[in-house]
Amino acid sequence: MTIILGLESSCDETAAALVTAEGRILAHRLATQEEAHRPYGGVVPEIAARAHVEALSPLIEAALADADMTLDDVDVIAATAGPGLIGGVMVGLVTGKALAHAAGKPLVAVNHLEGHALSPRLADPSLRFPYLLLLVSGGHCQLLHVRGPGDYARLATTIDDAAGEAFDKTAKLLGLGFPGGPAVEKAAAKGDPKAVPLPRPLVGSDEPHFSFAGLKSAVMRAAQSGQYATEDIAASFQQAVIDCLVDRTRRALGASAGVTALVVAGGVAANQAVRGALTALAAERDLPFVAPPLWLCTDNAAMIAWAGAERYAAGMVDDLSIPARPRWPLDPDAEKARGAGVKA
Repeated sequence: MTIILGLESSCDETAAALVTAEGRILAHRLATQEEAHRPYGGVVPEIAARAHVEALSPLIEAALADADMTLDDVDVIAATAGPGLIGGVMVGLVTGKALAHAAGKPLVAVNHLEGHALSPRLADPSLRFPYLLLLVSGGHCQLLHVRGPGDYARLATTIDDAAGEAFDKTAKLLGLGFPGGPAVEKAAAKGDPKAVPLPRPLVGSDEPHFSFAGLKSAVMRAAQSGQYATEDIAASFQQAVIDCLVDRTRRALGASAGVTALVVAGGVAANQAVRGALTALAAERDLPFVAPPLWLCTDNAAMIAWAGAERYAAGMVDDLSIPARPRWPLDPDAEKARGAGVKA
């Protein structure tokens, strides 16, 4: 039995997990930083990096203890090497390198986005390549053909804000607190999704990409107008995001003959209304819909360990010189999207 130790520290979650190559999660420990960042309404990189330094080693020790194992029992070390807040990424990657070097274990440097992209296979072992993935999180909003570990074709990306970023900024505009995604979802459940006229950027467009900056600005104007209840703005915003996600994903499905399933992953995939709309879209196309359980959608180390397992099985091992990266596209050969800049 091959056992992989996964380490995650790319944003504001510190985590360590032990997962087998067969997909059995032996242990998972996670420390959040919500209270530290709450006064600022968003993640402060310096605070996040310092918190990772303090939390990671105790979490690793706790995960090993939970599984009644030592580092000698681990076969592979997998650590997030990017993309993310570079200070945090460096904490996890350097820790992974140190453990691999000290214990003589192979190191697998994992792209955080690949962790999300492959996490549905940890949750559903029957999921086969290739599948169409909507990767929707705080920093990224992409549609990808997932053909195997390290093998991705990007069909669409955001040309400005990611959907999760728009959720966070909307929560801040409406005074709903941090983290923003769950706060907006909770408020939206009490509101009318048709109450506030909001735009659906790029819906119906021949361009394949996403755009949420204009929607965010429209939410700001609606909030400043004083005409609408906070819950109605939240509900209308959430519905606008859903309409954009469904429209763009439907377009991508039209160019995705041969995919085995429609898959969603990333933090926004924890939103139940988003899941419901995508489930209906998959049924419309007579495709299975696959989404990880809610705890696997947000940042965690089990998905990093699993991506490490998939890469290790494919012979993808890294040496200790591999760098931490603030930007690391899954498809580096994808055509640049209009206006997307480094997010392309």
